[in-house]
Amino acid sequence: MIHVERRGSGPPVLLLHGIGGSADSFADQFDAFAEDGRTVLAWDAPGYARSADPDGPPGMAGYARAAAEVVRSCAPVHVLGVSWGGVIATRLAADRPELVRSLVLAGSTRGSGRTAQKRAAMTARRAELERLGPAAFAAGRGPRLLSAQAPPELVRRVVDTMARSIRTPGYGHAAAAMAETDHSAVLGELSMPVLVVVGDRDEVTGVDESRAIAAAVPHARLEIVQGAGHLVNQERPGAFNALVRDFWKDVP
Repeated sequence: MIHVERRGSGPPVLLLHGIGGSADSFADQFDAFAEDGRTVLAWDAPGYARSADPDGPPGMAGYARAAAEVVRSCAPVHVLGVSWGGVIATRLAADRPELVRSLVLAGSTRGSGRTAQKRAAMTARRAELERLGPAAFAAGRGPRLLSAQAPPELVRRVVDTMARSIRTPGYGHAAAAMAETDHSAVLGELSMPVLVVVGDRDEVTGVDESRAIAAAVPHARLEIVQGAGHLVNQERPGAFNALVRDFWKDVP
């Protein structure tokens, strides 16, 4: 069973969290988007938080199929993915374009399978989580997802959300999917409107990666948010939400 948080009513929006998050990672988006007269759907990915563990490794295509099932009865939908969620969103848009009205990729990537170094680093995360446990793993990794100027209360919120959300085998399956993925070849095939958003202080995926994604997608729009790290939707929610809402207004 996949747990989905739901807010509001109207045209649907699907929010896909990062590899260390859950639906709770979109606390700053729920009301803002619902107030626009939209139905906001945010999942806990398979193997995360309140969702059941998958039977085996889904792979990126499997996560995209699971996301497709969430929106199948209300498609087409606007899809917004943060980091790993953006990689799933990209695969969903490539595999099932008829389900996706528009795409927002925030702090995302083409996948960790692009280089041997990135692939090895992502693959090693499962063993690190098993060795440390969720709380210590989150305490070490969570602060890196924000800029050095992020307020302490936000750092605590990100760390607490990660500690509550991740576990094995779910996190390990997600890391394995990232390690085998390189979406470089599919970005040019995306035909729906695409907005790429990144924080100027993102040291996880980085501004250059978002620039590369935007350059590869036909007619994509790139926005760089000042004063934000990797989790741009949480560190600068006002600016992020305004960019996304303006983008959606222009989507037919």
